[in-house]
Amino acid sequence: MDLLDIADVAQRAGLAPSALRFYEKKGLIEPAGRNGLRRSYDPAVLERLGLITCARSAGFTIAEIAGFLAARPGDTAIRDRIIEKTAELNNQIAQLTRLRDSLHHASTCTHDPVVDCPDFKRAIGQVPTNPTHHCTH
Repeated sequence: MDLLDIADVAQRAGLAPSALRFYEKKGLIEPAGRNGLRRSYDPAVLERLGLITCARSAGFTIAEIAGFLAARPGDTAIRDRIIEKTAELNNQIAQLTRLRDSLHHASTCTHDPVVDCPDFKRAIGQVPTNPTHHCTH
């Protein structure tokens, strides 16, 4: 199996080499060896970096990611934190879905101003559903 140079890994993962060194220092990844003074990595590190990048973009801390990567079936504290994070992500997804729906509605709404439209407000969760009013567009 061919190892990847740190520059190759950084380029493929869309990260700076300094980020790889930082993740290594925090125990999230490990080099497979060295090519002279340069770190070399097993190609599987790209999957781990994808997970790390995704988790970071979802708001996970480095410490949380390290815990998740080291989790074993009996680690109940980490599993409990995973359940909490799942609930947080579900709330974020619901909020973003409402925002997307409200923006979609705003793109065709004729209410003046759009942000006062009851359907727009309902889409973003500001007001309860009122079956007697519907926006006309």
